[in-house]
Amino acid sequence: MALSRVEAAAELAPLTEATLAVAVAELAGRDADFAAIVGRYGPPPLWDRVPGFGTLLHIVLEQQVSLASARAAFDRLVAATDPLTPASFLALSDEQLLAIGFSRQKARYGRAIAAAVEDGALDLDGLGERPDEDVVEALEALPGVGPWTSSIYLLMVLGRPDVWPVADMALAESVRAVKGLEHRPDPDEMTRLAEPWRPWRSVAARLLWHDYLARRARTG
Repeated sequence: MALSRVEAAAELAPLTEATLAVAVAELAGRDADFAAIVGRYGPPPLWDRVPGFGTLLHIVLEQQVSLASARAAFDRLVAATDPLTPASFLALSDEQLLAIGFSRQKARYGRAIAAAVEDGALDLDGLGERPDEDVVEALEALPGVGPWTSSIYLLMVLGRPDVWPVADMALAESVRAVKGLEHRPDPDEMTRLAEPWRPWRSVAARLLWHDYLARRARTG
């Protein structure tokens, strides 16, 4: 169903510290579990990231590994290229990428992304002006970019307010803990559980990640 002009404008408007605060207050008023998270730990960070090629590569590195190991590999990549551009990435050999911390598969993904940006097939700078579904289509046309990667780019890089990354394991685990479920919800259950949190599902995700990270820190 096509969005109205007002809905389309709201979808494209990135979250700011001010709108994040409004959304947190609204969700806390609707859901006692969110109110409890805010009461225990305060509001979540915005966790915004700079748009562009480097950030998309960083998110690919984060697939199915710890954030710390992905950060270390990304830092080595930045040091090896300086500046990190599609051209400087493509200039690295497979052996260099493996030493940096890329698997062979992720090296292939990275080369495909770099080539698409370099030849203009992917206009990363223009994604901010496109609706969510168009961004997903453009990103997921690339090898190695699936629903998790595209949703994280939408949520944290473009700051879209109503993105819900159902495949994120940390988010699903936090939903299980916060909602007192017996099992970690699958993607269909995640979708159903998040319906009451529209149009702020991106903020609900931030609250739940905030709780997840605080619990882990508290338990060591």
